[in-house]
Amino acid sequence: MARKKDNEKKIYVLDTNILLHEPFAFLNFQEHDVIIPMTVLEELDHIKDRNKDVSRDARVAIRALEDVLKDASPDQMLQGVAIPRQSEQNQGGHLFIINDHHISDEIPGLPGGENDHLIINTALYLQREKSPTKVILVTKDINMRLKAKGAGLKLVEDYRTDQLIDDVRFLYKGYYVFSGEFWRQVGECRSENAGRSTYHYVSCSLLPNAYVNEYLIDEAESFAGKVVSITETEICIQDFGYEQLMHRQAWGIRPKNIYQAMAMQALLDPHLDLVILTGPAGCGKTLIALAAALELVIEKGMYDKVIVTRNTPEIAESIGFLPGTEAEKMAPWLAAITDSLEVLHKTDEHPHASVNYIMEKANIQFKSVNFMRGRSIQNAIVILDECQNLSAAQLKTIITRCGEGTKLICSGNLSQIDSNYLTAVTSGLTYIVERFKNFEGSATINLNGVVRSRLASFAEVNL
Repeated sequence: MARKKDNEKKIYVLDTNILLHEPFAFLNFQEHDVIIPMTVLEELDHIKDRNKDVSRDARVAIRALEDVLKDASPDQMLQGVAIPRQSEQNQGGHLFIINDHHISDEIPGLPGGENDHLIINTALYLQREKSPTKVILVTKDINMRLKAKGAGLKLVEDYRTDQLIDDVRFLYKGYYVFSGEFWRQVGECRSENAGRSTYHYVSCSLLPNAYVNEYLIDEAESFAGKVVSITETEICIQDFGYEQLMHRQAWGIRPKNIYQAMAMQALLDPHLDLVILTGPAGCGKTLIALAAALELVIEKGMYDKVIVTRNTPEIAESIGFLPGTEAEKMAPWLAAITDSLEVLHKTDEHPHASVNYIMEKANIQFKSVNFMRGRSIQNAIVILDECQNLSAAQLKTIITRCGEGTKLICSGNLSQIDSNYLTAVTSGLTYIVERFKNFEGSATINLNGVVRSRLASFAEVNL
């Protein structure tokens, strides 16, 4: 969608993947007209019964369109049905359903039966017939955008209403690194001791863009702390001590770098309800999360159980064909968790028996993300692995399941998105990182650095 606002009415032609990505997207074009080609409705109809994750979005989109068009007569459909206004200031555009099968071929030489070509053909027809009104094709399919431009369509855009950032490189990392030594930049400041904790109060000018629970370290490896509170003039920083933070441990493992140390501190903090771990493959997200979960459940007894869940592109259609109970069906998808358990207990005399004992002792439950809707999870640690493949709506469904006394750990790698309908900037993981960076009950850590092996480290950088 165009972000620039002007008084010129435009015509937006929506591709099917826009409504699958956000079923109510057609309501977000304010005073402009929205065209839904008949081909799009046919694709939604075919998708809604496929038993995939996107099938639900297809059904929601169809119902949303029906809510707007249900009382319209055939003549009104041809003239356009007013789109419900989001605010009184908007003039309100119109929604059209166009029978694109009767439009003469505007793209000679391309297969007429291809759905993408039919939709592009509709946009080209409108571009010619509605000139000088701007006609814009909106699609998340990069290849379709290239084909549309090559066919002569002047305006083609991605759908960006849901994007909180333009480039994943600018995603909030959860920590700030001071160049040189921390104390050389701070100078004098007010400090207080409260029990075993030390707090420093510095001017807001030192960190004008600070967030609560943002970690602070320096290049000299002499300071490590966390922003506790922010006022109009001062920032309160809790001093952890660099060496002390590096020597913290959970379930017998210690951090291998400062990023894992910050993550471990956040995971073991009982005041944080949500911890988001991002980073490349092999940086230790799953291992650190599982070790902290076992520490909190078994050693400290703060939670009753550990619920592990994740999403995979094929899970909705494949899980029913796997043998056994829900936990047994989920086992192939959650091998990363069992692998991590084996790593944590590899030095035991009987590692396999230890893993089985710990799974029973910690009450570790494997759950499908498809069955999380409608539940209310109390006094548990929920580990949501590989959540880069979830949309913002799916993540909202899971987060709102967490009741009193529940800690949610979300981990994912934005460079390993398997969904056809998500990118690094539209992933639900990116969405919650940006939305929760101001929430006092959450912390985000980007685990920078691969510690799995030198082979994995080289591959992450060079492949």
